[in-house]
Amino acid sequence: MSSEPASRTPVLCAGSHREMGVAQGKALAGRIAAARDLLARLDAFRIPQPWWLPYPLYLRLAQRRARRLLGRLAAETPEAAERLEGIAAGSGLPLGAIALLNLMEAVLSSLSEVTAVPPSAACSAVAVTGERSSTGEPILARNFDYLPVTSPFYTLRESRPEGEFASIEFTAAPLAGAIDGVNEHGLAVTYDYAFARDLPPGRTPISMAIARALATCRTVEEAARAIREHPRWGGGLLMLADAGGDIASLELANTRAELRRPPGAEGILHHTNCYLTPALREVEIDGAAVYTDRAPSPLVGTRPLESPEMRDARLAELLSDRRSLDAARLAAVLADHGPSGVPGDNTLCMHGCYWSTTATLLLFPRSQRIRVSFGPACQARFVDHVLGQAAAPVARR
Repeated sequence: MSSEPASRTPVLCAGSHREMGVAQGKALAGRIAAARDLLARLDAFRIPQPWWLPYPLYLRLAQRRARRLLGRLAAETPEAAERLEGIAAGSGLPLGAIALLNLMEAVLSSLSEVTAVPPSAACSAVAVTGERSSTGEPILARNFDYLPVTSPFYTLRESRPEGEFASIEFTAAPLAGAIDGVNEHGLAVTYDYAFARDLPPGRTPISMAIARALATCRTVEEAARAIREHPRWGGGLLMLADAGGDIASLELANTRAELRRPPGAEGILHHTNCYLTPALREVEIDGAAVYTDRAPSPLVGTRPLESPEMRDARLAELLSDRRSLDAARLAAVLADHGPSGVPGDNTLCMHGCYWSTTATLLLFPRSQRIRVSFGPACQARFVDHVLGQAAAPVARR
């Protein structure tokens, strides 16, 4: 992790949705090909493979299933399907390979003939506004906790869709969707994974719904409504903020969505990967559930909700003093190693046996800016990227 670059130049993607995909595919072709090759070593992908089926045939089957799912995606979210096709054309990889990298969870569920509740990684997020922000401006801060082996594929992207809103986004090289982002009107979104067990009505990954919201929405209310009403696949907790100072946490399952706001006049929210609203808790996996031998071996026997619960409790403790917070203080919270000072699977700055903190981001809606560091939060070297100035990032310490 120490070899991570402090900055990566955002890829500029402009024009029609297909043209944006072509630009992304051309600029990131090497990283996209490497992401496809990584599948052979990725436990989450290989575990459903029947013992008797050679890997090349298993990969071909998975890509064929992904191509089939594209029809449903095109009906639900045509702009995402067009962008995905453009990424394939620009990178020179088969459309089935790009579809597989974008629709992995749906494909694995199709292959196993059950709805997969995948090992959905970790993540922690905080939003401040009003009196809880030392500058008065809203700020989103988050750790992206994932497999360290995937970090070379992380990408900053400036999207300028024709006739829609521009945004600067954090995503991965093969993805049509966005993991985090802020648009030209000051709408900011971050995405934490969650463990939903209700059956999905759609095939649109949440990351694609986020990209759609960034391209079409101005406010927290607009984005929450657009994402809530759109058919989608998967569970998640989205932290939302806008230039007007509104903040909210949007809890998503496949068939349910609830918007959670700060209590009273309190200008702060936080979440990890566990639902906090009663309606979403009804479709969350059981709190006592453990990973079986169908999960990657480091996770077997552990509770999926153990780390989210412990990180959520630690955030509540660290943020309970009611002091106003600036960007530096928020970054320090995300770099926390717990009361003992020893990092691990359950600390905010995660140094785990399977997942680790692989990026830390702060989003500033009013200045349409993302501050990002790749690697552990405790070793952060932040760089600012402003929408419209992708070629000139400003280094910060």
